[in-house]
Parts: sequence; structure tokens; C-alpha cells
Amino acid sequence: MNIDRIRAAADRLAGHARQTPLLSSPFLDEIAGRRVLVKAECLQHTGSFKFRGGYAALSALSEAARARGVMAYSSGNHAQGVALAARMHGAAATILMPSDAPQLKLDNTRALGAEVVTYDRASEDRDALGAALAEERGLTLVRPYDEPEVIAGQGTLGLELARQAAKAGVETGDVLVCCGGGGLTSGVALALEAEAPGLRVRPVEPEGFDDVTRSLADHAIARNAATAGSICDAIVTPSPGELTFPIMDRLCGPGLVVSDEEALRAVARAFQRLKIVVEPGGAVALAAALFRPEAVQGDAVIVVCTGGNVDAALFARALETL
Repeated sequence: MNIDRIRAAADRLAGHARQTPLLSSPFLDEIAGRRVLVKAECLQHTGSFKFRGGYAALSALSEAARARGVMAYSSGNHAQGVALAARMHGAAATILMPSDAPQLKLDNTRALGAEVVTYDRASEDRDALGAALAEERGLTLVRPYDEPEVIAGQGTLGLELARQAAKAGVETGDVLVCCGGGGLTSGVALALEAEAPGLRVRPVEPEGFDDVTRSLADHAIARNAATAGSICDAIVTPSPGELTFPIMDRLCGPGLVVSDEEALRAVARAFQRLKIVVEPGGAVALAAALFRPEAVQGDAVIVVCTGGNVDAALFARALETL
């Protein structure tokens, strides 16, 4: 992986992905005790950054591979990103999703034209199931994070962020990124290394699913004991990726960990102060900026709100924290 691959993905995404805004609020600054800038990637197509990686991967395939169809596994955001990208390229998509994924994500993935196959994430291995299904049907597997073109697509967010941060006068400080397997985190870190080296990426995870934080501390891949049990479903993964971890280990600062309750409070503050809808897994970085400020460095902090695909009932629960 390198910056040239990210720039090539940016060229292919031009005119297809949205450039999402960098938002701010004096009320959030007051809570955090520093300037807070929020990259609202929840406003991306399909409601998350995953469209970038999905489109980058589909656009890099040969016509023959697209004609055979693609396969992905995801709790919902990568599913929707690949489903829309496949539809835009005239390709069939089959998506393996956990049966307990938010209903909104299941419904949206089907509505985008993909076939959804469900599995039990507590007792079944999604990687093995996905690989077997792809082989059986002759589909190209587009992995959610351990895939070079997916990482490159996610890294295009970092290119945008470097330009926006420079315009906002922020040249140094922490960039907090909601982290699952590390596709976005590693892609953004590579982009900022080239375009804004004063900005340091730091992954943020929910309590109990802090595999990346522990991996970075030990400089070796760690796994989570559980595969489910957090409302931050979008970033619950078994472990960092084989491709993503070495990049994060080289470029990222220490990880941060927040509670589900703090994630819910961040969802509510994002709605109240920025007028954006963020899902809990997409709000953990904002939660760290607001509620763990002592662990963040710099006069300003940049936060990536990665997704906004939240069920109405859970969103209402978040608003009750106001």
C-alpha cells in the first residue's frame, strides 16, 4: 500500500463520492476544552465512508470479474457501500450479513439490489463462510478492510481531510478515527503521512472490542474474546487486518477506548450541536474527543464521524441522554 494507490483511487472516485464537510460547534469545543473539527462522513453515499472503499474496489476490477459478480461480508455499512457500487457498475452483489445486524442496514442493502445471506456471528466464522460462498458461486470477494483497493478508497478521505485541515489552519494534533479492522484508519494514516505529516491518526474503539488498541500497545495482532455484544456494531471485528495492522503500527498513535454509554452521548451531541445523525460505532471518535480529553493531544482535535446508519429505536435511546 502506498500514497500513489490512494491518489489513483481518488481519481476514480472523482464525481462519484461526496466531499463531506468539516463541521464545528462552540458547544462541542467547550465540552472538549479545545477546538473540535468533525469530518461528517455520515453524509457520504449510503451513510458511511464505506462507499469510498466499495467503489474503489469495484472500479478496479476487470469487466469480466464484474460480470461474474461480487461478494462481501459486513454488519451493514460495507454491505451498503459495495451494494451501491455494484449497482453503479452493473454488477450483481451477494452480501453475507449477521442475522442480528440493525434492521435498517439489512433493509437498505436489499433495497440497493444486493442478495443478503445471513449468519449467526456468535457461532459462525464469517471469513470462512464468505470465502466458501464466493468460491462456490465464482464471485470476487471484496473484503471490508484487508483489501488493498478498499484501503486505498478509504484513504481518499484522508486526502480530503488534509486539504480541509490546512484551510482551517490546523497543521498539528490528533485525528481520531472510529476503528474496526483498520481499513479507514490505515488508509487515512497513509494519506496524512504524505499530505499532512503533522496530524497523527489515533484509532478509537468500544470497550470490550479494543483489539487494535491492545495490538498497538504490544506491536502484535491481538484478538477480541467476543464477536458481538456492543451497540457499536459497525466497528466490532475479531482483530485488526493482516494488511492494515502493520500500517497502523508504523503510523498511528496509541488507541483510545470509550464505553457504549459515551458513544450514545456522542450520538446525541452530534445531533444537538451539529445537526447530523451518527450511529454509535460512527460516534466513538467524537466520544473520545468529548469525554476523554485528557488522552488527546493538541490545541485542536479532528474527529471522523464514520457512519450514520442507526435504527430509530437506538437513536431515540441516545437522545434520552441529553
